[in-house]
Amino acid sequence: MDFSSFAASFGGAVWSGLFFIVAVAVIVAVHEYGHYIVGRWSGIHAEVFSLGFGPVVYSRVDKRGTKWQIAALPIGGYVKFLGDKDAASAPDQAALRGLSAEERRHTMTGAPLWARAATVAAGPIFNFILALIVFIGLITYTGVATDVPVVGRVNASPFVGQTIQPGDQIVALNGTATPDIETFATTANALPAAATVTYSIERGGQTLDVQGAHPFLPMVGAVMPRNAGGDAGIQVGDVIIQAAGQDVTAFSQLPALVEATQGQPIALKIWRAGEILDLTLSPNRRDLPKDGGGFETRWMIGLSGGMLFQPQTRQPGPWETVTLAVDQAYFTAKSSLSGLWHIVTGQISTCNLSGPVGMAEVMGDAARQGLVQFIGYLGMMSLGIGLLNLFPIPVLDGGHLVFFAYEAVFRRPPAPGVMNILMLIGLMAVLSFMFFALGNDFTCK
Repeated sequence: MDFSSFAASFGGAVWSGLFFIVAVAVIVAVHEYGHYIVGRWSGIHAEVFSLGFGPVVYSRVDKRGTKWQIAALPIGGYVKFLGDKDAASAPDQAALRGLSAEERRHTMTGAPLWARAATVAAGPIFNFILALIVFIGLITYTGVATDVPVVGRVNASPFVGQTIQPGDQIVALNGTATPDIETFATTANALPAAATVTYSIERGGQTLDVQGAHPFLPMVGAVMPRNAGGDAGIQVGDVIIQAAGQDVTAFSQLPALVEATQGQPIALKIWRAGEILDLTLSPNRRDLPKDGGGFETRWMIGLSGGMLFQPQTRQPGPWETVTLAVDQAYFTAKSSLSGLWHIVTGQISTCNLSGPVGMAEVMGDAARQGLVQFIGYLGMMSLGIGLLNLFPIPVLDGGHLVFFAYEAVFRRPPAPGVMNILMLIGLMAVLSFMFFALGNDFTCK
């Protein structure tokens, strides 16, 4: 039984909750380990490293005197340093008064400014590192398409005339030359929707013209979590042969047909491994980032297109792999921040903001699609949590960094009374944000 089949055997809510907890545990552990290890390197002693909150389920004390524990509530975690009163690193003035000058150096309060700033910043930075490691690993695992369009594997579909074969190099589509993979993609996208396309191929030293389905046939290449397509049971590899009563031969036909419904149910006829299935689903309103910036609002069923064939791949070199991973991380971060800004300014719907229930559904849906998809979403989630923690809000890491910046400029920390008020405001803001997002999980779809 593979990973996705194993996922399907569990109940939806149980499965989503389980893998959300797994994802959060990994991300929180990495985040808190960043605080811990950089604090240790900086001379700040960690008394407790906790994965979760509440009653302690398991604990042990290492040779450095740090208590490592797993608590009953697995959503979250913390590192409590010497001299801290609580998990939020508020100073315990009574405990600090009983420490010598040398001992105070090993507390968060008594450490040099550079050590405190590095320790706090390390949490989000480790989340970014985890995201990059995930992206690098996935790029290495999947490879990248070769520079020339060579057929790696032909996908099964109901369309006749699929005479291209693995190893064929496609030199032209309907007479238009395709010398490289970029030109092939551009040419294929420009083709009109048609049941057959003429492929000029090189095979065994000969150039042949063969007939095949549209390169971007209406095949499902990916199913987006928390969308109509996934809820209706559509799977990767399905081919949509009819939509709203119209025959479909290219994926490019689907957006207009879905948009025309204006949210009303749309009937789809699906080909799946030789069987014909009839499904009806209702599109969701979604705000999508545009390449040039900004967002566009469309009716969506949560599917992205596949290809008639899988291009032959190659293993990119180390530098190319890292570059591609950084580009992916940058695009993800930019889209996330842009989306949040557009929500705050009222340019797109607040329903684009998900809370823990929505995130659990996303991770559960990703897990059902396979381990690769789950790990990919875990990387994006880690990146998002790292960004969120850098927001300049008291109680978050970014808020602490703002306090440290104030101390660096004015040569003294903010007054304790001011700090307490700002921390309370920050806590209220974070809790309000969480409850608002949680409300979206139940009112938006």
